[in-house]
Amino acid sequence: MSKLMRIGSALLLGGVLASSVLGAESTPSKALLILAKRDHTLAIVDPSSLKIVAKVPVGLDPHEVIADSEGKFAYVSNYGFGAYHTLAVVDLVNQTALPSIDLGPLRGPHGLAFVGGKVWFTAEAAKVIGSYDPSSQKIDWVLGTGQNRTHMIFVFDDLKRMVTSNVSSGTMTIIEKTAGRRFGPGPGPGSAGPPSGPGGPPPGGPPGPPPGLPQGDWDETVIAVGRGAEGFDVSPDGKEIWAANAQDGTISIIDLADKKVTETLAANVRGANRLKFTPDGKRVFVSSLGSSELAVFDAATHQDVKRLKLGHGAAGILMDPDGSRVYVACSPDNYVAVIDLKTTEVVGHIEPGNDPDGLAWAFRR
Repeated sequence: MSKLMRIGSALLLGGVLASSVLGAESTPSKALLILAKRDHTLAIVDPSSLKIVAKVPVGLDPHEVIADSEGKFAYVSNYGFGAYHTLAVVDLVNQTALPSIDLGPLRGPHGLAFVGGKVWFTAEAAKVIGSYDPSSQKIDWVLGTGQNRTHMIFVFDDLKRMVTSNVSSGTMTIIEKTAGRRFGPGPGPGSAGPPSGPGGPPPGGPPGPPPGLPQGDWDETVIAVGRGAEGFDVSPDGKEIWAANAQDGTISIIDLADKKVTETLAANVRGANRLKFTPDGKRVFVSSLGSSELAVFDAATHQDVKRLKLGHGAAGILMDPDGSRVYVACSPDNYVAVIDLKTTEVVGHIEPGNDPDGLAWAFRR
């Protein structure tokens, strides 16, 4: 065998061995997903051992991540403050990057949700929200918000209500599906309507909506909150929205039924990034990139109950659905803190890469 062939065989064998080592650990049925923004990677983590089982490239400036309902695919927003217009796609089973989704003019995708078999996203620079259907591989719906920096999104399971935060407008938007109206103009009061025949409407009444157009209509209620409203959450009972106002350091509490701010807490959470309820709805956690403290509030009394020191600032927050832990991305310190929800103390760290932020769960069905 020639020297060149021996080198080539060695390189090939080395590549196979490296692949087998990297792919030796499969994705667990319950996987923690962590984005590292400066590394442009998604870490797949086994939450039982806190061990990273794989890292997958996800493109430039990844900010938020969500998994589908089967736990097979993850979707990542490539944000760039409007410089980018793609959603990265990761095969979680094979731990590989798939072709990204090009959103075209819907630039600055950020907030994500996966509900009803679809990926729901905000497009900050375009001032819209939209949905992507993985089965048809098409963007099948877009709705404008008219607000500046529509950033995060919450979609209810019945697909009849959504909530967005609009950072630069200092507002929250509640979007509700209505019965809608007849498609096309109808006759006015007391009018028999336009004549049938040439020039008139087709027989059988006005036409229905064209294929693919969502049935019904949508009403948007814009609610003024504080400056820099970004991180928010809907209470588990679906009655309240808590929105953290980063520039004011306040928290706005909104009654979802009345669509009004009922209280503004002087919460001292300047630089607030994310806000999350615990699964039982009893506490609210607020992270801040402008402070080393993770703030914890009692959801019933609205009292500040604890300030937990976490490095030099924090961003993404993810609750374990079983109520045991909360994971907080300490972006400036390049780790994710693991916090016991019973003691509210740090019990571990995960180092997914540089500048961790977006977090999500993937549950294999």
